[in-house]
Amino acid sequence: MFKHILLPTDGSPLSESAIQQSILLAKTLGAKVTGLYVIPEYHTFTWQAEMLTDTSGDFEKFSLAQAEKFLAVIREQAKEAGVTASFLHVTNEHPYEAIIKAADDKQCDLITMASHGRKGMQGFLIGSETQKVLVHSKVPVLVYR
Repeated sequence: MFKHILLPTDGSPLSESAIQQSILLAKTLGAKVTGLYVIPEYHTFTWQAEMLTDTSGDFEKFSLAQAEKFLAVIREQAKEAGVTASFLHVTNEHPYEAIIKAADDKQCDLITMASHGRKGMQGFLIGSETQKVLVHSKVPVLVYR
């Protein structure tokens, strides 16, 4: 069945719940997992340089720390379950593109993700990375709610 599962995380409680279920699935199937965290690109939004407090270096340090923190959840659960795991973080303005590319690059045959369940106008305006992955991925996607 599935041999390599991609587990993208955004660090949210819903994402952590999906990780738990995905690790159990991987253990049952004898599959390995790859944990992924997508770092947003650095942007400055100001019209006065004096207002800038964070530099791109500060942003990078913070982002890498976040990546390690969020990927550690997958690392710990995979270790506990005896599931082989690898980890990566990438920078991309559009997380869904990074998720699809990582699944392709790592030759994953399943992507598991959480859905925040936004509907109606909120879902339309905010957009859903899960929905975008579902629409654009050639790899099967399992969505946890």
